[in-house]
Amino acid sequence: MMVPESAGGASFMRRLLRFSRLQRSFESPRYLLKWLVLSSLIGIVAGVGAIVFYTAIHYANHWFIEGLVGYVQPSPAGEGPTRVMSFWNSARPWLLPVVTTLGGLIAGFIVFTWAPEAEGHGTDAAIKAFHEGTSIRARIPLIKLVASAITIGTGGSAGREGPAAQISAGFGSIMANVLHLDAQDRRIALATGMGAGIGSIFSAPLGGAILAAEILYKDDLEVEAIMPALIASIVGYSIFGVYSGWHTIFAVPADLAFSSPPQLLYYVVIGILCGLIGRLYARGFYGLTHQFHHLSLPNWVKPGIGGLLVGLIGLVIPQAIGMGYGWVQVSMGTGLLSLPLWIILLLPFVKILTTGLTVGSGGSGGIFGPGMVIGGMVGAAVWRLSYHVLPGLPAIPGPFVIVAMMALFGGIAHAPLAIMLMVAEMTGNLSLLAPAMIAVSISSILVGKDTIYTSQVNTKADSPAHRLQMSFPLLSTLTVHQAMFALKLGLSTTQTVADAEQMLANEVVSGAPVVDKERHLQGVVTLADIQRIPLAERAERPIREIMNTEVLTLDSYATLDEALEQLTSARVSWAPVVERNPFSSTRKILGILTAASIAQVYRRTLAKDSRRMRGVVEGTVMLEAKIEEHAPLVNKPLREAGVPSECLIVSIRHDGELIFPRGGSVIQVGDTVTFLVSPQGEERLQDYLANRVSALPVLQGR
Repeated sequence: MMVPESAGGASFMRRLLRFSRLQRSFESPRYLLKWLVLSSLIGIVAGVGAIVFYTAIHYANHWFIEGLVGYVQPSPAGEGPTRVMSFWNSARPWLLPVVTTLGGLIAGFIVFTWAPEAEGHGTDAAIKAFHEGTSIRARIPLIKLVASAITIGTGGSAGREGPAAQISAGFGSIMANVLHLDAQDRRIALATGMGAGIGSIFSAPLGGAILAAEILYKDDLEVEAIMPALIASIVGYSIFGVYSGWHTIFAVPADLAFSSPPQLLYYVVIGILCGLIGRLYARGFYGLTHQFHHLSLPNWVKPGIGGLLVGLIGLVIPQAIGMGYGWVQVSMGTGLLSLPLWIILLLPFVKILTTGLTVGSGGSGGIFGPGMVIGGMVGAAVWRLSYHVLPGLPAIPGPFVIVAMMALFGGIAHAPLAIMLMVAEMTGNLSLLAPAMIAVSISSILVGKDTIYTSQVNTKADSPAHRLQMSFPLLSTLTVHQAMFALKLGLSTTQTVADAEQMLANEVVSGAPVVDKERHLQGVVTLADIQRIPLAERAERPIREIMNTEVLTLDSYATLDEALEQLTSARVSWAPVVERNPFSSTRKILGILTAASIAQVYRRTLAKDSRRMRGVVEGTVMLEAKIEEHAPLVNKPLREAGVPSECLIVSIRHDGELIFPRGGSVIQVGDTVTFLVSPQGEERLQDYLANRVSALPVLQGR
């Protein structure tokens, strides 16, 4: 059947939905309320996930390292006893390589059997999913949790931030799929999950939230993710705090403060060392990863080999196994003097090696934690070498250790602000931020474009997530309504496949929507669907048996950059534009949007030199248009031009001169006019300028 173009005004519900979709800003109560709910849900999962993951690591470590080997590693003061135990006083120290190998094999088997994408450190996978717009499979959070707990609990050199980030980011991705969020909101949900997971498990909600926005780029910031991540991170931190307590991870003296400007010279040295060793960390880690990828062995066996080597190294330097936070705690105080100097000097480099062997081999765990240990031990080494040799040193190594943690990972992760805030929250000390700024800045400069997260891109312009917005910024100012065309061909569920094939051939189109008598979308049929049906059956089989019901649909007031991204992601060239009813599952079809129609309206808008902007008043839109010869307001006083009542002419630019209009002002061909219009009146103004409606007898202000 042929479907005529509809006429008539938009319903109240359509206007309401249009208004809420136009205001994609946290200044909008509707948008803020939506993300308050979504972020709270993500935060709840992040908090609960952090509790489960933290507990799983604790029990795995208790069963394997403490139970089988008999070795108790020191813990940070906020998580357990900081007592240092001699490794060779353990009950069965020789079992360490066996335990680390077993842990690698078990974790490798779990990961490569059920979720190969869960290998490695997790954060990089979440960053990649953000930029490429891919979903994280529902099984990933659980697989990542179990495999990472086994890897870390059996002595693997890995951190807990990567798994925590991927667990929460995975939930954000799942929630986006369930709620059918658009492409932009999907990305925000994923980034929010990353920040909430890290902020929760490290008891650093502010740093975690900023990290969600900063870690995605080398030289940019995803500002839209900050507000949701703050909400989610606070919720997750609150839930985790009820379980673990409200103390910081590391304990430092209360009077630990920067009060000696000459010490800045030492922090410059720390910044230089951290920048250079940070580059070594990234290159060494990915060098080992590359070597493991080229081993001609089953993938699940490789983490076992890495575990064996880590266990053998641990027999000589046990400080290099596990997460290592306890050794950072020991190094912050006078306990550093009890460690052999050769251990302190070698530990940063050995920790790079054991982390590459653990995670680079395919094991599951984070690289943030080891990076903190590496940085902390660099600071400890500087203090120990300078102790009683150089003047003006802090009385204890704590300040050097804390600043070096910030400098090393803040530089190589290209997240200086977030890492400084996180370490400050983890230590409960903000007074060292001044020297940290010096050290982190120098480290970041020396790191250059090297990064520990290979999925990072330089700026938004380099991200596939923003390629349309950055490459064609005009598309973000145009709406689907402006580019769609009326539905000319609609199929009925009662028609046969042969009828549909003939109608598609007559209209020379590759497919058409299937609608009922009220123009409600039922599905879509394409020539590819028809060609899969044997020729002899096409005259008998009804369309309803072959139509696709899971159809990409677009909202008429979505922007064209979002719509084009959805079309390309779904690998289709057209999609129905529908009016959604929040109180029912029906979708009334308004028209069709194609990639070709997007290109046409884009070229037409460029030719007109017309652009749409957000208005200076909340809930308004500014439209700047170059007036063409056919426009009804040409060569008329404004009081007689009949401009729609929903808009106001703000300014006229004539021959380079800016004119503020009055009732007697006359607009000429080629003038650039700025209109202030309500979202509801924008469509009418566009029709008026295109001379598709008659001018109305409405007076402009005199």
